[in-house]
Amino acid sequence: MPCHQAGDVALGKRYAVAMITVLIRVQRGPEALAVTLSALVPAVAAGLVGDAVILAAIQDEAIDRVADASGATLVVSEGRPWIEGARAARHEWLLCLDDGDVPQEGWIRVLERFVGLGGPAGGLGRLRRQAGWRHTVFDGLRALLRPREVTAGDLIHRRVLLEGARIRAPIRLPAAIGRDPVFG
Repeated sequence: MPCHQAGDVALGKRYAVAMITVLIRVQRGPEALAVTLSALVPAVAAGLVGDAVILAAIQDEAIDRVADASGATLVVSEGRPWIEGARAARHEWLLCLDDGDVPQEGWIRVLERFVGLGGPAGGLGRLRRQAGWRHTVFDGLRALLRPREVTAGDLIHRRVLLEGARIRAPIRLPAAIGRDPVFG
């Protein structure tokens, strides 16, 4: 399993960080997908993101071209996209995103620490969403009604999705996901 050493000066610890797979659910089209993929480049360069799996509900030539150009795997599935993406993933930890999502400053270090320190065995890490008040209210209601449902902005271990294990309450991670304003 590819990994690199990272250090945390404040804690005085060193830990090995495994690479992650990013699952990107396509709902807005190839332009929004390209925005999200380009936002991942620094994490690829840092050695955190090892691969990407693009999840589309229908076959689309433009999305196929974006996936091919970026070296990502394309999975076409109408059913349960996160699970289908987990099957195609090459790494154990999965970051779930929607097209148009843009991780905000500091997210790479936060995910490196979470994955490097082992994360919760049966749980998930959840990045907060930076959005307008409507999205904030909607996401808050969803979190109350379905706190253990995997959603965009979650970092989850592949085994949890594939084995259908009970997901523990999410751990709030000190990093955020924004949305490119063009894609609302």
